[in-house]
Amino acid sequence: MADNPDEIFDVVDSTDKVVGTARRGVVHARGLLHRAVHIIVVRGNNDVFVQKRSMGKDSYPGRWDSSSSGHLDSGEGYETAAVRELEEELGVRVANITEIGSLSASEETGNEFVRIYKAASEGPFTLHPEEIEEGKWVSVLSLQDWIATRPEDFAPCFIKVWSTVRDHFA
Repeated sequence: MADNPDEIFDVVDSTDKVVGTARRGVVHARGLLHRAVHIIVVRGNNDVFVQKRSMGKDSYPGRWDSSSSGHLDSGEGYETAAVRELEEELGVRVANITEIGSLSASEETGNEFVRIYKAASEGPFTLHPEEIEEGKWVSVLSLQDWIATRPEDFAPCFIKVWSTVRDHFA
């Protein structure tokens, strides 16, 4: 769950095809292409749950991010990883998860191919302390204003994720 440099990830090529495996530390140190998921959780009034990354994270500690996000384990599918990440980070199982977007690997995504999912939950959440410092609900308009006025508060990949899928939350 926490950033373990010995986790094994699938390494992929520029078309997101698996070409091998490597340890997390090697993947990140060498900038190898790999896979991740971001999940945006909404509640009935369409507020979005955002999390503040733990200060122990190896990238962008203390920055705000998607409700839940994480790498795929070697051999794991995107949707399976999304469901797992929700349970690990927020302590919640959802009845329905929908893919709403994707991003190609780039510097902004940390060399990750990203699939983006939407899930509905009212909580309550049990935040994993090694992953998440805090979390809160924000309205879509407040989130858009916050990103526009203080982009430095957010992990860069989240800004790209949100700009890709924000129309799903209007």
